[in-house]
Amino acid sequence: MKKLRFLVSLTTNGNDYQIEQANSAEQMARKLGVEIQIVYADNDAITQSTQILKVIQADESQRPDAVVFEPVGGTALPQVARAATSAGIGWAVLNRDASYIPELRGSSSAPIFGVSSDHLEIGRIQGRQFAALLPHGGSVLYIQGPAENPAAKERTDGMQESKPSNIHFTLLRAQWTEESAQRAVRSWLKLSTSQKAAIDLIGAQNDSMALGARKAFEELPNESERERWLKLPFTGCDGLPKTGQAWVRTGLLAATVFVPPNAGQAIQMLVDAIQNGKKAPERALTVPISIPSLHELKPR
Repeated sequence: MKKLRFLVSLTTNGNDYQIEQANSAEQMARKLGVEIQIVYADNDAITQSTQILKVIQADESQRPDAVVFEPVGGTALPQVARAATSAGIGWAVLNRDASYIPELRGSSSAPIFGVSSDHLEIGRIQGRQFAALLPHGGSVLYIQGPAENPAAKERTDGMQESKPSNIHFTLLRAQWTEESAQRAVRSWLKLSTSQKAAIDLIGAQNDSMALGARKAFEELPNESERERWLKLPFTGCDGLPKTGQAWVRTGLLAATVFVPPNAGQAIQMLVDAIQNGKKAPERALTVPISIPSLHELKPR
């Protein structure tokens, strides 16, 4: 039987969830005897599109059997998807609802599907964490991912849906990385409005950005002001064992949301479809979990 080859395209290697996505892909590929190539787009949609197209348009003997990718920008590269499936290359989209999937599934024999984290539920869990940590209400400095990213929007929608009406938030935006959140908070601290803001909790849409926010507060020259900020609860999402969960255990984070990596699951589904003829569902969802559990969260 021919050894399958897959291209795995991820957004950045500066984010712990993306690194865990790569580990998940590598582990599943080893288990199933699949050859994979992992590329990172440095958070640039044009770079990602170019990287994938280059591989799709290569000589037939060099083309992958399928592409697994997590989109950077607001779209899930519909033209690139059509080019791939026209060439008989499988297409798995991670953590994004791609509207073109039903159409392509109807016109291609290659497996085409999405595997996503349930971003609305991730946001809902985070809103419930805010409620548990601030039982009398309060204000959250909320660090969102990129404005054009649907996952960031859905996490915000879920948070707003589940948080109590007596919890209000100030929104900052960053690029899913520690450094971008550190810059965003650093810039916000220079505004006069930040001096008047009575913030009770720092909530970020991933753990890396929560740590970046902490680093920005650690830079404050005034010791009492610095201590005041660092005593607040910080929460994140992704909750990977070596980062988010470890940071909860050491107290750097008050809570996180465990988001299981799904690149390995996509590879498993592609192998089942290509080698075993098992039809992949149009969309599969992973299940997020609060770390610690909501009933274990104590007000801070």
